[in-house]
Amino acid sequence: MTQLKVTKKTGLVLGGGAPNSPLIAGALAAFLDQEVEFDVISASGAGVLMGLLYTAPLEGSPREALKRWADAGVADSIYKMMPVNYKIFHKPGKEADAFRGTFNQPATGPAFPGMQNLFANGSVPWADWTQLMMSTMSPSNLSAKSLGLCAHAPFLEGAVDFSAIARMKPEFYINAYNLNQHRMQIWDKREIQAQHVRAALSFPFLYAPTEIDGEDYIEGAALETLNFDPFIEGKGEHHDTDTLIVLDILGDERLLRKPRNLYDAWVGSMITPLVKVSQNQLRLFELEHNTDRKTGLPKRRLLKLELMAAVPEQHLPYTMDWSTSNMQLLFDIGYKAATRFCRQHSSVLRYAEETELAS
Repeated sequence: MTQLKVTKKTGLVLGGGAPNSPLIAGALAAFLDQEVEFDVISASGAGVLMGLLYTAPLEGSPREALKRWADAGVADSIYKMMPVNYKIFHKPGKEADAFRGTFNQPATGPAFPGMQNLFANGSVPWADWTQLMMSTMSPSNLSAKSLGLCAHAPFLEGAVDFSAIARMKPEFYINAYNLNQHRMQIWDKREIQAQHVRAALSFPFLYAPTEIDGEDYIEGAALETLNFDPFIEGKGEHHDTDTLIVLDILGDERLLRKPRNLYDAWVGSMITPLVKVSQNQLRLFELEHNTDRKTGLPKRRLLKLELMAAVPEQHLPYTMDWSTSNMQLLFDIGYKAATRFCRQHSSVLRYAEETELAS
């Protein structure tokens, strides 16, 4: 009688969706507290940033980094008058970069290092008013010839430890769409640097395409909100994953609603097509890539953590707001939903560990 070690692989798919991304941040914080581990993480859009805060934050623990993201909203008193997150979206241009450097202005307020004295103890409106004034004074080279409204996530190097990505435990994949070759590009943890993350976040109109080695890239989530490629036979190396957990925060019909104002209508114009993209992607993956054609049985256990479903009906109109109250509420909702999920599927999630079987 010999002992055979059988390794069970657990994968995690982090979907796109920026304003409601604290749902994912809260869920990942719950995974940390429940000591759930993943062997493979595949991310797209805002899920890329959430995944990197979860696995390779520059300062503090992963849980602290995820919570700081939830604290990156704009104070409600300001957001009611000007519903724009000037902490996340910054003016483009070399002059604007120099201005931020001169004043050590953080790109996401309390979320990342810089100007900590202004944000001590979570003091809110005054700190946010101060940063609003600085953002207003910042120069910009934005013109009719610009290819995007904002600077390419200048906060990245202050948030993610790029030197640690290649060494982190889980395999990690991100996607971006190559405009020159008209195909989706996947990068793994041994390749990922700041420029690749910026490419993965370059949503059209908000950001100009990111150029890497002469090729132009836009956000992969603009076309594929769920990066399933690493788990598809013939495309990725992890088609043998036993359990796959999906965090999709865009494929919910309730996101399709009447807008509250012009800005809300603009946000909705970006979100509306992505709702069906997410739904169709999940359906296609289940039918084409997760079902054995001979037996009709699933190839792996596919579990979807329903984060949007946990959002109260009365709060839905505000789900895409960048306000402090919304982002913190979504973090709490994501945390509680994932905690329940972990308890419900505890026996399955433990299969990420090696199991010894007698043979």
